[in-house]
Amino acid sequence: MKKLKNIFELFFTFCKIGLFTIGGGLAMLPILERELVEKKKWVETDELYDYFAISQSTPGIIAVNVATFCGYKMAGSLGGVIATFGVVTPSVIIISLLAGLISKFNDIVIIRKALMGINVAVAANISFAAYKMIKKNCKNILSVLILILSFSAVFFLKVPVVAVLLTSIAAGILIYLIKKEDNKNE
Repeated sequence: MKKLKNIFELFFTFCKIGLFTIGGGLAMLPILERELVEKKKWVETDELYDYFAISQSTPGIIAVNVATFCGYKMAGSLGGVIATFGVVTPSVIIISLLAGLISKFNDIVIIRKALMGINVAVAANISFAAYKMIKKNCKNILSVLILILSFSAVFFLKVPVVAVLLTSIAAGILIYLIKKEDNKNE
């Protein structure tokens, strides 16, 4: 009976996350952190950031990938499926209801203005999430250097994000191996 209660809680928690996450990706990080780390205490902050990082660098929707990871941690394979189903349910329902009306929305000025407001709020949410991730993960000069070089490569040099990700992975592994070797020699 307790396992069934946990499955329902998993579904409804991710359903709520899916319902109130507008903007996807980074915009959902503060909501995930509040719900999963602070309220439910299902995962630690570092663990959530790891799930998020893996979800960004693997195929698929970030929300779905994070839900699957968290659900799996909480209740195995069934938990992964239930959490994933929970996070996509609100979108499926809303999109199904709006599909026939979407072309009519473009003609309604108040709807266009509301969407502009939502876009600004999403940008603020993404900025906040990026700030928190930078603050949490850039704790030494090498991390800051990787951040600056990665941002510059994507923003100024238009290097494909995949190339920057792969290079950053290699840099992280190299830094780890160098530090490991230095600690071994001491």
